Amino acid sequence: MKFKRSPIICILGHVDHGKTTLLDSVRGTTVAKKEAGGITQMIGASYVSKADIDGISKDLAQKMNVNLMVPGLLFIDTPGHEAFTNLRDRGGSLADLVILVVDVNNGFQPQTVESIKILKQYKTPFVIAANKIDAVDGWRSIKTTSFMEAFSKQPEHIQTRLDEKLYDIMGKISEYGFDSERFDRIKDFTKQIAIIPISAKTKEGLSELLVLIGGLSQKFLGDELEIEDTGRGKGSIIEVKEEKGLGTTLDVIIYDGILRKNDEIIFMSTNGVAKTKVRGLLEPNLGGKEKFVFVDDVVAAAGVKIYAPDLEGAIPGSPIEVVEDFERDSKTIEAQFKSVIFQKSGELGVVLRADSLGSVEALLRLLKDAGIPVIDAAVGNITKKDVLAASAVAQSNQFLGVVLGFNVKILDDATMESQNSNIQIIYSNIIYRLIDQYNEWVKEEKEKIKKHALEKVVWPGKIKILDGYIFRACKPAIFGVEVLAGRVRKNYRLMNKSGEVVGEIREIQKEKEKVEEAGVGDQLAISCDGINIGKNVAPGEILYSYLTEDEIKKWDDQISMLNEHEKTIFEEMKKMLRKYF
Repeated sequence: MKFKRSPIICILGHVDHGKTTLLDSVRGTTVAKKEAGGITQMIGASYVSKADIDGISKDLAQKMNVNLMVPGLLFIDTPGHEAFTNLRDRGGSLADLVILVVDVNNGFQPQTVESIKILKQYKTPFVIAANKIDAVDGWRSIKTTSFMEAFSKQPEHIQTRLDEKLYDIMGKISEYGFDSERFDRIKDFTKQIAIIPISAKTKEGLSELLVLIGGLSQKFLGDELEIEDTGRGKGSIIEVKEEKGLGTTLDVIIYDGILRKNDEIIFMSTNGVAKTKVRGLLEPNLGGKEKFVFVDDVVAAAGVKIYAPDLEGAIPGSPIEVVEDFERDSKTIEAQFKSVIFQKSGELGVVLRADSLGSVEALLRLLKDAGIPVIDAAVGNITKKDVLAASAVAQSNQFLGVVLGFNVKILDDATMESQNSNIQIIYSNIIYRLIDQYNEWVKEEKEKIKKHALEKVVWPGKIKILDGYIFRACKPAIFGVEVLAGRVRKNYRLMNKSGEVVGEIREIQKEKEKVEEAGVGDQLAISCDGINIGKNVAPGEILYSYLTEDEIKKWDDQISMLNEHEKTIFEEMKKMLRKYF
């Protein structure tokens, strides 16, 4: 017999835009109402029943012409990309619908954009929760969970102010190919993304949000929510955890069928497809003495902890299924992950390590979009072996010879090898920051190379021979100078305004101390070979550092390394030397 399962809901959005507060509000509101016994806490998820939703939204549902048929909504407890990308199946996400939280006052931020890109890649339906309406200047919060009721009580100019902020969101999301509108103004939900203004803090708008995601899930997912009550359990590993007295356990979201105690299950491990037998299924024991309570079975959609032997190598993000035909089922799972269980590519690229298959897959896509090749990607902590692999790449391309780590540990031997071999390990627990940090590192390294290369190139410099400070006329000439612009160094050749070389700096002294270099504003003494004061140069004369044709070309390529005064004298010097080159 078939029945409808609860839609699986994930919450995405930028840091501090209110993802966790929204999840807490969903829990708190339904628990506070008590009409149907409140929310059910599961492993890795919170279940809000239809009765709970009706308790705070029944009148509103009728006004919105929504008749909820789903048994409830299953909210994944960990907001963010990690949970979303781990809920995966056949290249798509198991999340039936995503709530993208956007701070209505701050608009789109880097993680908002990244979320939209990931949603687009996975083709996952989503709505936008325009959060923090209570922080809109002049907004008067009232005790209601309905946005429409709260909105109707606002002065007209505040209503306009909020609408303007929503228009900004609409304009921004249109850049990514999505048409959107405030939910109550949408005629066809298949053509526009619904924006629901809310305050996760005051709970205004929560009623519309729950009704809308319930209604949209059943309307557009339809048959996808129908499952067999006798079907074999299928799910996705959210987390691999050590539990006292149990050892390694799996936190799993079951999205199809039934999982029972003593079922044989298969999943991806670090050694390939693994099989084991379920010894126990655990759910939270809220308020009880023991942390968990054992159950005989779980029916989709639900979160559960699996206790079984040989789970140590299980990979977060892997599908997990009750075995029907091991050979066939293992091939199915392997086929799903050929693109993610990354085979070493032939081309040079970065080494990638992430906390789950879902994270690896999301990063591989984002790195590809950013034009960053990957030579080796896998789930797991960063080891010495990974640093050595990056070191081998660095022999051919120093900008690709790095290790990228997302949400994993850097083992001590990796840190030591990184320091010894000067190989960079770039780590972040935010996906978009990892790619940004890599790009920043590449930029810094290129700047270092430029600077190092230019250290060997003669710098544009302009000096004036100080009248009254001629200490020796020739062999070598010793005299006082002021650096008017740029810089001069020991062994620089000097030229006059005609572009003719008149001598070479042998030594520079500043306050009777030998120095290698002098900069703008410095007054000091220099000794020069080739100069004869009164014959080929005169007191008060302006001299310049001499640049070869090759050095002029290098400075033309790296003109940004010069300040404005240096650029000016460089152009002067080019004109002087034009007749020679």
